Amino acid sequence: MSLPNSPDLNPIEHIWDVMGRQLRVQRPPIRNISDLHDHCLNIWHNLSPAFTKDLRHPCQGPDGISYELLRHLNKDSLVSLLYLFNRIWREQVYPTQWQEAIVIPILKPGKDPKNPLSYRPIALTSYLCKTLELMVNAHLVYQLEKNRCIPLFQNGFRKGRSTLNNIIKLENKIRNAFVQRNHLVSIFFDIEKAYDRTWHYGILHTLFNFGLRGNLPTFIKNFLNLRTFRVRLGGTLSAPFTQAEGSTIL
Repeated sequence: MSLPNSPDLNPIEHIWDVMGRQLRVQRPPIRNISDLHDHCLNIWHNLSPAFTKDLRHPCQGPDGISYELLRHLNKDSLVSLLYLFNRIWREQVYPTQWQEAIVIPILKPGKDPKNPLSYRPIALTSYLCKTLELMVNAHLVYQLEKNRCIPLFQNGFRKGRSTLNNIIKLENKIRNAFVQRNHLVSIFFDIEKAYDRTWHYGILHTLFNFGLRGNLPTFIKNFLNLRTFRVRLGGTLSAPFTQAEGSTIL
């Protein structure tokens, strides 16, 4: 964002004013996205992509079901799997075992093995759950994009976009500021453990404001609630731990 070259300008206030106006302009009106209320997850092209490289991992989840087993299911088994998913979706229930993760600590290169912070936690969850998550995510992303719920300047986690979009936009802002002899203020945030501090209520509140009702937000709420994990070292599993809010793997 370019700032006029003025001695009376308060840069911080101007930054927040510009950001606030952009968010207000691009924020969609509250609406009900009704076609997701009772929609069944019975579309084959949504199930097939779930058995791709996104799920390939040699380790099994807590339920002992591997990716290879799911990948070799025949058509009758896939129909049964869709029936299970649709019951979970329509009846707004969530299997308790899907709320558990097995965490494997992986030592970071060149780090002290005696320091717990030197390990990167890898969480293993149910492949059945991951499959359903991918199908639900396809519906969620489609509706958010279709109804323009995502700000135009967000490029992360969006199909056909990347950080290059942000870099090019920043470069254009810099060039324009030079030409117009204006100031340019750029703020870069690197939030520690941002993924672990995700605000559950904030997610659900935002989805509600976007107009999402029924099965989709209920599934997400059930996914976030009462999650537990156990740490595995070799063949030993720890006692279960309850995950604090925000520490779920989204």
